[in-house]
Amino acid sequence: MTSTPGDVAVHVRDLHKRYGDKHAVDGLDLTVGRGEVFAVLGPNGAGKTTTVEILEGYRHRDSGEVLVLGEDPQHAGLDWRTRVGVVLQSANDQAELTVRELVHHFARYYSEPRDPEELIAAVGLADKARTRTRQLSGGQRRRLDVALGIVGRPELLFLDEPTTGFDPEARRAFWQLILGLRDEGTTILLTTHYLDEAENLADRCAVVRDGRVVALGRPADLGGRDLEHAVVRWEGPDGPREERTAAPTALVAELGARHGGEVPGLQVLRPTLEDVYLSLIGEKETVR
Repeated sequence: MTSTPGDVAVHVRDLHKRYGDKHAVDGLDLTVGRGEVFAVLGPNGAGKTTTVEILEGYRHRDSGEVLVLGEDPQHAGLDWRTRVGVVLQSANDQAELTVRELVHHFARYYSEPRDPEELIAAVGLADKARTRTRQLSGGQRRRLDVALGIVGRPELLFLDEPTTGFDPEARRAFWQLILGLRDEGTTILLTTHYLDEAENLADRCAVVRDGRVVALGRPADLGGRDLEHAVVRWEGPDGPREERTAAPTALVAELGARHGGEVPGLQVLRPTLEDVYLSLIGEKETVR
């Protein structure tokens, strides 16, 4: 096992995991830098969950090299676990305890926890501190889950589908909470099916298909998205017109000169993250 540089939080090389004849993870490579929000995208059955469970130390791999915060999670001890926070997709623990009771209880597990009262306020639950967990809304429960995940001041936080079932307002508020943690220096590894979530939160994304990473990069240039030709649409004398071009600015300038400045119905469209994602996982890409 090789050591990793201090600026690397997660290092994975040639990771393999099989269940019988099925290769859940088939030679996956991944590097996550410290202090970044890293999103893992992929369809169901792609190997995301198995990979993350291996990184969290909950599942053993068949082969490959894995270092998380400089240690092999398969053999790491209690000290390592105090440096890692995990927020699962769903949690229904201690439903009769209040928010305050639960956060204070979890804080006792750590030698240098965050102040529970300050943490409750930081996640926006100060007015729910005396509310039983079972009485919280979905968005409030996820905020509590994050509070429990970060009460021990983890260097790395795993978030599994954190905003499933949220309404738009709750999702936006939750995103601000996650970005605030990133600004504090917490490394965040996020799995999500919401591509707008990845686009708004992630510094980098990996798309996983058939147990391997098939694309890696910033959301803006994932899969060569930034290099794709744009589609320029406008209303011509004989009806709608469109042209695919690598130089949309020049074409728009030409159309502007042709129409005396204002181009009717002008639209400049590039592939969305969804378009690129669908093409990477084998679905048809469409520029709308």
